[in-house]
Amino acid sequence: MADQSERVRSAAFGQDRPLSVVDRYGTWLSARAIKRHVGNLAGKRLGDFGCGYDARFARSVLDELESAVLVDVSLAPALVSHPRVMAIQERLPDALDEIGDGSLDVVLCISVLEHLADPLDSLRAFHRVLRPGGVGLFNVPTWRGKRFLELSAFRLHLSPAEEMDEHKRYYDPRDLWPLLVEAGFLPSRINCHRHKFGLNTFAVCRKEPAVP
Repeated sequence: MADQSERVRSAAFGQDRPLSVVDRYGTWLSARAIKRHVGNLAGKRLGDFGCGYDARFARSVLDELESAVLVDVSLAPALVSHPRVMAIQERLPDALDEIGDGSLDVVLCISVLEHLADPLDSLRAFHRVLRPGGVGLFNVPTWRGKRFLELSAFRLHLSPAEEMDEHKRYYDPRDLWPLLVEAGFLPSRINCHRHKFGLNTFAVCRKEPAVP
């Protein structure tokens, strides 16, 4: 039997089961927060890392974007063949090696870092692929959220238990903020706060502009 620390996701979010009520509500709240902080996406280059099989948010804005980099272990064929999509079906952080420095205006990593044993490698790569002045948005469950997620999954069976068994850690703002700084984001350009009734931590990180 594999050690729990070696658990890795074998399917993308939403690939092999319909989204639960909890999943759909959480996805809707995240989409609202993304749109509030990013604003107009017209002509932007977006990267969605751990986007899910159907990349629900990115798919909803594809017509606005110049291009999208979509990363997960598996992606829907319609996304893979889409002319505006660069599809990378690999795990983090290895998938980031294929993306050029400063090539993205927006980086999304929503409800993914908690699945990574070493999130710092991915956070450093997210900083690298953002253009100067670009924005990275990161959402993770808090320690309060852990109790709610495990109640939903293990006792109420409203969420898949295997999702919770893949979690490596939880993040309050004081846990996530130091990692963002170590990854290269300046403290003055990090807004890290509780979100979704305190069940999640949401961080908005803007990469410093290029020096004239």
